[in-house]
Amino acid sequence: MQAQALRAFLALRGGHGHQQALEIMRATNRGDVESAYRLIDAAHVALMDERATRTEVATALGSLSESPPVPARPLTVGELARRLDVHPATLRTWEAAGILHPERDRSTGYRLYSSDCVRDAEIARQLRRGGYRLHQVAQFLEALREAGGPAALSTFVASWQDRLTRRSRNLLAGAAQLDAYLTLLDQAG
Repeated sequence: MQAQALRAFLALRGGHGHQQALEIMRATNRGDVESAYRLIDAAHVALMDERATRTEVATALGSLSESPPVPARPLTVGELARRLDVHPATLRTWEAAGILHPERDRSTGYRLYSSDCVRDAEIARQLRRGGYRLHQVAQFLEALREAGGPAALSTFVASWQDRLTRRSRNLLAGAAQLDAYLTLLDQAG
């Protein structure tokens, strides 16, 4: 029985991490299986949320290739607003939220949106249409900038999917080993 408990712990650790696996096993060993189930359920909910986030990021990246070509020269507020079919005030709101970072014309002080800014505005429009809050859009675009652009972020998103798949398999393996341990406990009790 101790050998199966160790197998269960090691398998749970692969999907839940050391501390969470320890808490699951402690709850199981003190007969509080309901708490163990809650911990396992919480890990699955967190994984499902992360999987949804990854899918949304991948969808937003996919929309980049569907956008019209970005103009060679910077766009004004009015030009970009017409391109996106939004009100110019929306672009100013996005700037205040840290989503867009337009340059300023030195002589007029008007906002000028570079090709990267146009790309960011198109992504923001897609995400906002999808119901994302301004701070979520700003976080996504910051991740895109930090990654070095869509190609680098696409590589990251692909490796993210691989990590999610591995974690799912590890959660299943942990559940199987825990089930075997619970069966032994039931038979012994």
